[in-house]
Amino acid sequence: MVDYTILLEGLEVVIGLGIHDHERVAPQRVAVSVWLTCAYDAVPEDRIEAVVDYDYLREGIRALGEARHIELQETLCEEVARLALAADPRVRAVKVRSMKLDVYPDARVGCEVTRMRG
Repeated sequence: MVDYTILLEGLEVVIGLGIHDHERVAPQRVAVSVWLTCAYDAVPEDRIEAVVDYDYLREGIRALGEARHIELQETLCEEVARLALAADPRVRAVKVRSMKLDVYPDARVGCEVTRMRG
């Protein structure tokens, strides 16, 4: 068994996210990063079918952002983690980070969650 970490880092989405009135009025920019720990039987061959294809993850995160307003970054991270683990059994663990980019002029605010299969 060999493990690889696949990264989707800094995917910027515009999403309805937050509990405050000003966050409910308009969507905001959020950066989402995902680390997938993938277990393969052997070093993968040089073809996409041999590895976890991260396109589903990018598309799924974008779809979450378009589906509805989400109150908490914790909820967003949990939904992304579920999406990541559900798509391919070779994904053994996932770490998700969301960062609101425009809440404060001098800082970004975020949340991070790590989940394991089983």
